[in-house]
Parts: sequence; structure tokens; C-alpha cells
Amino acid sequence: MKPIVSIIMGSTSDLPVMEKAAAFFEEMEIPFEMNALSAHRTPEKVEAFAKGAMDNGIKVIIAGAGMAAHLPGVIAATTPLPVIGVPIKGPAFEGMDSLLSIVQMPPGIPVATVAVNGALNAAILAGQILAAGDQQMMNKMIQYKENLKGKIVKANEQLSQLDYKYKV
Repeated sequence: MKPIVSIIMGSTSDLPVMEKAAAFFEEMEIPFEMNALSAHRTPEKVEAFAKGAMDNGIKVIIAGAGMAAHLPGVIAATTPLPVIGVPIKGPAFEGMDSLLSIVQMPPGIPVATVAVNGALNAAILAGQILAAGDQQMMNKMIQYKENLKGKIVKANEQLSQLDYKYKV
């Protein structure tokens, strides 16, 4: 089994956020790989990865980065594959620095960007991209979305059972 999605993070300190993507891929049975690469500390490895990703069978790349958050953009600049950026919350600006760094890409170098610490949504988006050309994957995505509806229906039923003095 070869990976078709690559999860890249700037360092292993991003793992608590990025592992939500890995958990989704496990649930959906999507083969993935996971690596730490730094746009600033290992730029030659980032470039080699990005240039070789398509030949290695990768179809979508998820790149999480904090602070200056150059990793998703550097990858997007050197691969034709779709790149989804995950801004990682940092200590100084609550992740807004990362969000703005990732979302403000120059023309011709798009990076789809999700919410700060939004690795799960990045994985869901990757699944939807993959499903566009794969009916079996599309069926899994449809079922996943149906399950989300069921969770809300159940939550609403639980709320209706809560007893408050002035709740009508």
C-alpha cells in the first residue's frame, strides 16, 4: 500500500494538531504518510519532497505550520498537486500570523487554507478532493457527512432532556 496523501508539519511540536488529520485518514482507510520538514531549517528537503510527491503517488498534500508559516507556500510553489495549509496556533498571535501567512499567497501559487488548528477539516477536504474521481471514496464521504447529521440530531435530543426551572 502506497500513500496518496502526505501530512507535513514544520516540527513534531505540531503533531497534537496534525494527528487529527491522521485519525480521519485511518477512519476513512486512506493511505497516508506523515513527515516533519521545515521550510527554514531543511529547505532542500522540502523542495525535494514537493518535486517528487506526484511521482511517489501522492495526490494531495496537507501542510501544517506555525508562526511565519512558509511551509505550505513553499511546497505549493514546487508541486502541481493541491496543497491544503493548516495554520498552527502559536504563542504570540493566537495563530493569526500563521493564518495570514498561509492564506495570502501570490497569484499562481494557491494554498487552500483551513481554520487555525483545523487539521480535521484539512483531512476532510483532502478526502473530498480524492472522492471527485473515486466513487467508493465519494460513498465514504457521503456516509461521513450523514453521520455528522446524526450527531447533531442526538445532541439536540439530549438538550431537550435537560431540566431547568425556566426552560420551556
